[in-house]
Amino acid sequence: MLAKIELSVSKPSFLTWFQDTGITEVQNGVATVFVPNIFAKEWLQNKYHKTILHALRELTADVKDISYAVGKLDVPQGQALLHQSQKRKRFSPADASDEETLPMKELTVNPETNLNPRYTFDTFVVGSFNELAHAAAQSVIKNPGSGYNPLFIYGGVGLGKTHLIQAIGTELLRQSPGIKVRYVPSEKYMTEVVDALRNQEMNSLKDKYRTVDCLIIDDIQFIARTEKMQEEFFHMFNTLYQKNRQIIISSDRPPQAIATLEERLRSRFEGGMIADIGLPDFETRLLILRTKTETKKITIPEKVLMYIADSVKTNIRELEGALNRVVMAAKLSNTPIDEDAAKKIITSHINAPKKFLTAKKILKAISEFYDISEKELTAHSRKKDVVKPRQIAMYLMREELKFSYPSIGDRFGGRDHTTAIHSCEKIANNLKTNPELEEEIRMVKDRILLG
Repeated sequence: MLAKIELSVSKPSFLTWFQDTGITEVQNGVATVFVPNIFAKEWLQNKYHKTILHALRELTADVKDISYAVGKLDVPQGQALLHQSQKRKRFSPADASDEETLPMKELTVNPETNLNPRYTFDTFVVGSFNELAHAAAQSVIKNPGSGYNPLFIYGGVGLGKTHLIQAIGTELLRQSPGIKVRYVPSEKYMTEVVDALRNQEMNSLKDKYRTVDCLIIDDIQFIARTEKMQEEFFHMFNTLYQKNRQIIISSDRPPQAIATLEERLRSRFEGGMIADIGLPDFETRLLILRTKTETKKITIPEKVLMYIADSVKTNIRELEGALNRVVMAAKLSNTPIDEDAAKKIITSHINAPKKFLTAKKILKAISEFYDISEKELTAHSRKKDVVKPRQIAMYLMREELKFSYPSIGDRFGGRDHTTAIHSCEKIANNLKTNPELEEEIRMVKDRILLG
């Protein structure tokens, strides 16, 4: 169940809220989930209840609801109780190696660096979709602080950005054990800034980060939401840069596509090396699956791996999740892993109804991608940060939904059809000469499909 949930929530949220949770029993259609404290209980109930219930129902239709209880199982860590075929069946590490129960392995991070030992170059699969980012990473390792600084890696969800940037930190430490490396998700950094401001401890927080030799920031786009966060990060960035300390940044989009990013930060990001990670092709997906099975020391027929690689095309995280489900189901049912079993296990994913593209989904995706409200998109604002996303939204409605120009104008605050024509033609013309804009629109489309 954790493997399924991990695919639908952000990594920081997964590590924060699902650690030390589990299922104690399923009785009379109600699954009891235990949580470590009352705060986690309220958070899971209010924010993730539907996510948990949906994941559990995909595994067993017997579950109708979920209750939450503070406490822990009186059994060794790693054991779980699973309800199957109207019976309760205990599944423990004796039935499968702990390498096959993947999700909570990510919690064993180094408290000093925040690096996950699982993310290394040995387990990072290189293909045409990420070879530029990988080559840039190797250059950083050879000349930290003096080569590509900052290194800015961007790409969609679950494509390996976090793996790559943490692998850099791990390799730097391996080569020079005395250096200070710190990996931090931007959400955690923002929380630290807020707490420091509240407790008047900003100087100690600044000292904490300004003494590192390599700073790795994940999902930088979140920092762009507030001016104060950008200001604090800007000063920290300058201090490290002037000392030739290595800065590594990841994002779900390139700097120019982060609409609310201040120009002074954007110019500094663009002054280093920017590399993207795209979608892996079939051959690379197959190689990734082979690598995962070797790491877990399990044997799966080549036909099964090919079937999974051909079926799951969205991202690497979902690919690994599909593999986990196949392995786990085979262990629980004590049946061999064959192509028929694999088809049955992931058929719900493959045959899930395709999301129909609508104007509402386009607006939602544009709003989330450029970090502006849907109200701003449809209002009569002429701010630069709003005009471009609005024109892209109009263009997508024309190209993807074949809406008429008057209909598009109506959806954007009753604008004249000539405004819609101008917007669509401008984006179409810019696409001919601007590959960066083409990449932005591709990423927006990916967001629509995944949303």
